[in-house]
Amino acid sequence: MQELLKNTEERMEKSISALEREYKAVRAGRANVSVLDRVTVDYYGVPTPIQQMAAVSVPEPRTLLIQPWDATTLKSIEKAILTSEIGINPQNDGKVIRLNFPPLTEERRKEIVKDVRKKAEDAKVALRNQRRDALDKLKSLKKDNKITEDDESNGEKKIQNLTDKFCKEADELSALKEKEIMEI
Repeated sequence: MQELLKNTEERMEKSISALEREYKAVRAGRANVSVLDRVTVDYYGVPTPIQQMAAVSVPEPRTLLIQPWDATTLKSIEKAILTSEIGINPQNDGKVIRLNFPPLTEERRKEIVKDVRKKAEDAKVALRNQRRDALDKLKSLKKDNKITEDDESNGEKKIQNLTDKFCKEADELSALKEKEIMEI
């Protein structure tokens, strides 16, 4: 039963980590290097993340600066950014690429907050599915007489406590991201 609880907790932690990664990629009106995490460039036939091809920095709060180590890749990096879904037009000056993040409108902020809440809800649905799976395994252990009724009851409580803990964490992450987005 301890192994079941440990596996359930690990799966729930992975769900929260996935939510954190999702939130890092959400554009909140200020420059953030992780916006480029999902952008890959065709580099000699191999899809390569921008961070492995260039120095990416934030010289100003609303500007990302991409300085490729190989100047010949400038055009392909620019093309990859244009075809990605980050919604920012790159400015290529022949040596570096600048991404200027426009300030978000109130309407756009509200759309992003809705998306953030949806991601949090999706994470909580995943957590509840993991709880259901763990409870099903507990029931089958009880059915096979591998654990007692008391063990089953204690296991159910522990699984519920894990679920509550991680759902609360998802809500806290969501609230932090919403606050960041609504900041002007």
